Amino acid sequence: MTGTPVREVPAPGPTGVVVDSPAARRGPLVLRAEELSKDFVMGRGRSRGVLNAVRGVSVDLHRRAVVALVGESGSGKSTVAKLLAGQERATGGRIELEGSAVDASHRRDFRAYKSSVQMVFQDPFSSLNPVHTVRYHLARPVRLHRSLRGRDALESALVELVEQVRLTPASQFLAKYPHELSGGQRQRVAIARALAARPSVLLADEPVSMLDVSIRLEVLGLISELRDRYDLAVLYITHDIASARYFADEALVMYAGEIVERGPAESVTQAPAHPYTQLLVSSAPDPDALGSVLRSGSSAAPRSAGSALSTVRGCRFSARCPLAEERCRNESPPLARIAHDRAAACWRVDVAAPGLVEAHGGGGVEAMTD
Repeated sequence: MTGTPVREVPAPGPTGVVVDSPAARRGPLVLRAEELSKDFVMGRGRSRGVLNAVRGVSVDLHRRAVVALVGESGSGKSTVAKLLAGQERATGGRIELEGSAVDASHRRDFRAYKSSVQMVFQDPFSSLNPVHTVRYHLARPVRLHRSLRGRDALESALVELVEQVRLTPASQFLAKYPHELSGGQRQRVAIARALAARPSVLLADEPVSMLDVSIRLEVLGLISELRDRYDLAVLYITHDIASARYFADEALVMYAGEIVERGPAESVTQAPAHPYTQLLVSSAPDPDALGSVLRSGSSAAPRSAGSALSTVRGCRFSARCPLAEERCRNESPPLARIAHDRAAACWRVDVAAPGLVEAHGGGGVEAMTD
């Protein structure tokens, strides 16, 4: 499923990022992940269990488009990013870059893959080595991923990298150490380091969550600008569903290792179908800006945390869901289409989002499954 246009007129969101028509902006498919899974063995002996940190996650990343992976801490978002970045090896599933399958066992091919897929980490204070200058942090990936000859070519590349993330004068910042930079400046250096490899995909794992609010807007605006300038495909990982609405074209909502809802970011945040998405929207800092979308009782306080253990039966959100019934606790719902551009994994979606189901003409999850 891909994003579809929901607004014809570009409009600035509260993040200060100008949102264009997704259909007009989106380019060719760059990275495809199909049915990704990642299991971790937990404990020993009789207490040994398997944690399905990621189960059956699929995502398409297109040039000049942003996909937001949204969910609370522990939902598996960062594990998905690590699988796509090659930092973790998947238990199951398939990843394709530019139509070719990625095989981590072939070192040369995998090195080329990692040049194309770069990651920006959450914490700008720990992602840079404090004993080295900005010049060192940027020069290493430039030498590794580019064929440059001579000091002048290297210096020119470093200056360009620093200036494109709006750190000027470049000569001053190249000579600085991380402790001499603010959090926002460090994150800009981290973005420059990712761009040093000239990637086609940028994985941004909570890139603004540790920054001041005013700086967050600037960094998101910078990523948006760089996406358009370099035709980047961006995966934006966040727990902030409000920023996903204005920054992303498509939103994938993740809970306990699974995608529970997906669709255009505007419609997912304005009219969420899954009870968990409704709960996220209800807890947003500015719910009025997202619209009053919750049905009576849907914003009930969580009764217990979700579990991604392989022994869990049924819907993983059922313990927290105000709409849960016996079937929800015993059978895991599929991710099923509820509209031409929307999908949700919920047996009670006809109750949670009756308007969407009626518009599509379905009568429940089974009727909507393709």
